[in-house]
Amino acid sequence: MSTPSAHAFAAHLRLKAGLPAGRDDPEAGQAEPLATIPGLRELWEASELSAGEFADEVARFYGIGRVALPDLLAAPPLVQRFSRRFLREMSVFPFELPDGSAAVALADPSDSASLHATVLVLGDAVTPLVASFEDIGTALDRRLGEDQPAADTPAATIAAHDDDIDNLRDLASGAPVVRAVNDLFETAVELRASDIHIEPARNSLVVRMRIDGLLRPVQSLSGAPPQAVISRIKILAGLNIAERRLPQDGAARIRSARSEIDMRVAIMPTQHGESAVIRLLPKDRGLLSIEKLGFLAHDEAKLRRLLTLPHGMIVVTGPTGSGKTTTLATVLSLLNEPTRKILTIEDPVEYEIPGICQSQAKPSIGLTFATALRAFVRQDPDVIMVGEVRDAETAHIAVHAALTGHLVLTTLHTETAAAAVPRLLDLGIEAFLLRSTLRGVVAQRLVRQLCDRCKSSRPLTRADLDADPRYEAVGLAAGETIFEPVGCERCGGTGYRGRNGVFEILEIDEEVRHLVDSEADWASIDKVAIRNGMTTMIDDGLAKCRAGITSAAEILRVTTVR
Repeated sequence: MSTPSAHAFAAHLRLKAGLPAGRDDPEAGQAEPLATIPGLRELWEASELSAGEFADEVARFYGIGRVALPDLLAAPPLVQRFSRRFLREMSVFPFELPDGSAAVALADPSDSASLHATVLVLGDAVTPLVASFEDIGTALDRRLGEDQPAADTPAATIAAHDDDIDNLRDLASGAPVVRAVNDLFETAVELRASDIHIEPARNSLVVRMRIDGLLRPVQSLSGAPPQAVISRIKILAGLNIAERRLPQDGAARIRSARSEIDMRVAIMPTQHGESAVIRLLPKDRGLLSIEKLGFLAHDEAKLRRLLTLPHGMIVVTGPTGSGKTTTLATVLSLLNEPTRKILTIEDPVEYEIPGICQSQAKPSIGLTFATALRAFVRQDPDVIMVGEVRDAETAHIAVHAALTGHLVLTTLHTETAAAAVPRLLDLGIEAFLLRSTLRGVVAQRLVRQLCDRCKSSRPLTRADLDADPRYEAVGLAAGETIFEPVGCERCGGTGYRGRNGVFEILEIDEEVRHLVDSEADWASIDKVAIRNGMTTMIDDGLAKCRAGITSAAEILRVTTVR
């Protein structure tokens, strides 16, 4: 008797929720039906159920027993005969029952291949049980992390032959190190991490991952010597493993946890060895629509109006990691029409957009932003995107491209939208050229979104205002409803899941142009823009706070009261 498919379970969930089993009407703006989503993990992510609730429903539908996390942790594990990659990718946890027989906890009973593989290893008498994806992940983290390197493991070899590059290369290509690094990437994908930080201590490695904008410590790599792990990452990124005195940058494309990922690697020598920061760029992520970026209605209308201009320069500002590239990619997707020629020079190319000619900057061979811009104007483009204005040469060429009939999009590192004007003047742009070309500036930050499953609301009290005067400084008053994080298994106990943007858009009107001509400071421009209707980032954030999208603490963390 065959096991029902994940699609059958999806249809069951839809009927249980009172939804039609057929395809939703895309013209009505509804989501794609759950029945079209392959695999139970994707189905769980698309549903509104917690991990435990979803597992309960799976167990009832498939008629299989349910096992909870305490039972998995208390049972003797049978993971030694399986590869870590198989256990993590298939979300299975083999263990021993109290009567001595074998059992396997499955998150997806419709995956008959995983069960069949487990039976081949453990024998025919294997009892299948259902556990949640998160419980299995936790159990695997605990049990797979218990293996410690023995005295005769390669760790001793690396200590004795630290300068032997051939031995180091062999060690980095060995099964324990390869598995440890692969497990690290799989964990990062599961946790939705954007960056992996690997930092050497005296005798170990400290691993942290940036999740929703904040670093979170994860279990250190066990069973693999630190230098061998760094060497493995260097080999993947095409770097020189013999060079340990100078910084190195590289890139690679890997496949992990059924996803294709581009990674950018930065190696830096430190006191106790080399540290590595790995930026992860999943290839299968779709471009965001402008509605999902988080613009308020009037700011979205303002941005769309700026994009209808035939030429000029639009600048997106903010610190590193504030979502500028995502905003630009979304803007490009709006402009991407067969009637337009769009060229970009980026470092790195984070979003691949069909129909747009995208170039990767390579300063080592002379392909800089400025060099590419000079070549672009001979390619008859309508729209040019420059990843970042870093120097005076790039700024001058971008401004002259905007003067000669092109719409130029770029980024800049400034605190506010108004501060982009004096920054460009500092880079040597003449005021009369800037007033003629600059059309608008979008400043942004990213705040963590409250988890919809567990967020709570309460009225703001006088005691809250007295305890933190910043609440009153940004415009919150006693009696207002605020939303706060709580924490559940879906959000990993943080109370937040995902991020949203807070924005301010400066339109260059006649009054602001006059200030540009007089080379006024950013505070004067800011004051005029606010008087003329610009919504500041703090006001944008407060609107999202009152709507329950984020918390007041998050707004105060990323924005400054002006």
